[in-house]
Amino acid sequence: MLQVNFIRENFEKAVLGLKKRNFAGAEAALNQLVQLDDARKNIQLESDQLQAESNAISKTIGKLMQSGQIEEAERVKSRTSEIKSQVKALEDHYARQENELVQLLYTIPNIPHETVVPGFGAEDNEVVHSHGTIPELTPSNNLPHWELIKKYDIIDFELGVKIAGAGFPVYKGKGARLQRGLVNFFLDEATKAGYTEIQPPILVNEDSGYGTGQLPDKEGQMYFCNEDGLYLIPTAEVPITNLYRNEILQAADLPVKNVGFTPCFRREAGSWGAHVRGLNRLHQFDKVEIVHISHPDNSYEALEQMSDYVQGLLQKLELPYRVLRLCGGDMGFTSALTYDMEVFSAAQERWLEVSSVSNFETYQATRLKLRFKEDKKTILAHTLNGSALALPRIVAAILENNQQEGGIKIPQVLIPYLGFEWIN
Repeated sequence: MLQVNFIRENFEKAVLGLKKRNFAGAEAALNQLVQLDDARKNIQLESDQLQAESNAISKTIGKLMQSGQIEEAERVKSRTSEIKSQVKALEDHYARQENELVQLLYTIPNIPHETVVPGFGAEDNEVVHSHGTIPELTPSNNLPHWELIKKYDIIDFELGVKIAGAGFPVYKGKGARLQRGLVNFFLDEATKAGYTEIQPPILVNEDSGYGTGQLPDKEGQMYFCNEDGLYLIPTAEVPITNLYRNEILQAADLPVKNVGFTPCFRREAGSWGAHVRGLNRLHQFDKVEIVHISHPDNSYEALEQMSDYVQGLLQKLELPYRVLRLCGGDMGFTSALTYDMEVFSAAQERWLEVSSVSNFETYQATRLKLRFKEDKKTILAHTLNGSALALPRIVAAILENNQQEGGIKIPQVLIPYLGFEWIN
């Protein structure tokens, strides 16, 4: 979340940034924050003054007792009881003000980086790079992936409905091996690039959800286990980043680079239509996630490196792609700058998002209390994460873009992981 001192020192910048996001009532919300902070400080000042008076009275009582002025000492002592009562009331008031301040901070998104343009949605995003040639399919080999998976019997949505419901596919035979092969390929590539593999829990507590900003912003999109107070993760970002909650690292330890494979769970409430058909949007899917903990001076260099790394994976998979810099209105709640990578789906004739790579600056670190020591100073770290990669739309693009008369040709880089060259 944002820091109140930053808002005080950069009020106009914060207002303009939130307006890029189309955040309603930005100026009023930030003014309310400052007022709550002022009230909190005034309460603390009054409490400190009363505590100082109490300390002075204690010394006075000691002197009176030593000089035999017992009656006067008892009279003065009654004032200390009054002060204790007043301090307790102020502490309760301070706690209420603090809670109100924090709850308001939870509702305010991150300030976009200066390079982020204003906008309302996907149509306002900037294309910053494109790579590859869009395949031209023949009329006889131009099936969308939801027909290909039936033709080759590799993914079964009906069985998923039987077991769990819509959006929970069952992968079979070469479909299951393609999933496993992609995961292993992504993990191996990440390890080569210097990432440490983590296998985290896929259930997290409320503190973890608040730590990375999924709560309260996306509470309605997360599956919740009511009896245990645990959430099914929407992405490995949540448990991996929370490994460092309430931690103080050393500057020499940075950057920290982790990678993890997990299933991911999203309710996707209200999703419908052709754009979410087949693998385009699921309630459960597999994803490999990369997470960086970075020095603030180096975080944007790290973001570019992460973007280049994800693009390298897409190139090895021989998929045409483009890179978008998201506008203010299309960015995630916690992000300061996000690049989306989209692959072209030939049969659907549209771009599919397969990765988001984001720099959160100190937004998550403030919630997490994730810091590092440098020159005897304790400094908030910057956090970053990216999909490397999410499997469903990658699988959809591989199936659609590589369909031929003899079946679906597997990208060369995956053959050692799968043990076959064709799905047929």
